[in-house]
Amino acid sequence: MIVDIKQKSRLIHQRVSVTFNYEVYFTQNLFELKNPTLAQVIGADEETKPKKIFAVVDAGILKYQPELVKQLVAYTKFYAEVLAIAAQPMIISGGEAAKNDRTLVEEIQQQIEAAGLCRHSYILAIGGGAVLDLVGYAAATAHRGIRLIRVPTTVLAQNDSGVGVKNGINAFGKKNFLGTFAPPYAVINDSAFLTTLDDRDWRSGIAEAVKVALIKDASFFDFIHFHTAALRRRDMDAMQQVIYRCAQLHLEHIANGGDPFEMGSSRPLDFGHWAAHKLEHLTNYRLRHGEAVAIGIALDSTYSYLAGLLDCSEWQRILNTLSALGFTLYVPELADKLSQLEDPNCLFRGLTEFREHLGGELTLTLLKGIGKRIEVHEVNLLLYRQAISLLRELRGEF
Repeated sequence: MIVDIKQKSRLIHQRVSVTFNYEVYFTQNLFELKNPTLAQVIGADEETKPKKIFAVVDAGILKYQPELVKQLVAYTKFYAEVLAIAAQPMIISGGEAAKNDRTLVEEIQQQIEAAGLCRHSYILAIGGGAVLDLVGYAAATAHRGIRLIRVPTTVLAQNDSGVGVKNGINAFGKKNFLGTFAPPYAVINDSAFLTTLDDRDWRSGIAEAVKVALIKDASFFDFIHFHTAALRRRDMDAMQQVIYRCAQLHLEHIANGGDPFEMGSSRPLDFGHWAAHKLEHLTNYRLRHGEAVAIGIALDSTYSYLAGLLDCSEWQRILNTLSALGFTLYVPELADKLSQLEDPNCLFRGLTEFREHLGGELTLTLLKGIGKRIEVHEVNLLLYRQAISLLRELRGEF
């Protein structure tokens, strides 16, 4: 019997291109009745109205804006021709604890099902980056995707996590182990929320601005450097400029960086993050994300200097800027169990977890100048130990 091999091996090649569009709005006092931004965002949808919405709110906001839920309900009644609240807003605890509690995803999905939301409905996520990540994951997995409108309430969320395409929660002791890539329908940044932040959360988000400036825009880093005093005294104009430019650079990278859903092994926007993610876990999330990122930036900048990539004066300028903003650049967990590479509490385990998160070869972003990045696939752990020692020695001089 003669077998026709060609008939045994067949191929259909399919290529699908998908275009995502979403707007990032900047406003103030979003839920005042005279502010039509939210109604206009949803009203731009030409389908049947009113549209069902379901809000999930970070409980931390209500400490400073206890009337927020009432304002939201009143807002939907005022714009009833556009919006219809499908269920009472759900209040959840914010911070990294939200991403560590996997039951919250199911609770949000249960509310979505009970409220009868569909893929043409809207979920409003109001809160810090952790809450936005959590709600985004729930929204992306219910009905395979319900339209999400993010309302970031922290500096970190307004300039970084809230404007991107990633959602996720922590699992198995690893940051963002479970998650999706799902662009939001829209993002609305309300500067009024920033006035309620404590100093730690105000400062924390600036770390992401320093990060993106160091790898992409030297002039932006200069702006941050020369406005450290203004930023520390909570000058809103300076902060608004930082948030806008940081968000702009993040969005430009997502749109034009060639890998919006991170299919490769390169993550330039995660400069300083391999150590930051591990430090958050090692400190039991005592460190805010931005605080851990600042340490990660200091560590990778110091390594870049010791490796001969970064000029000494630029290295000092980076550390001095971070310090002037109020960041602590050394914590004991940096140096714990460094000689025990297989110990889960060794910082260097973060390198393995960073690689595993994407797969492929290890790819780290380092600096060869302010505003100039370089990617490496191997690192010298002895040099990293020296960098940690140097940060420990210098901690009293920053």
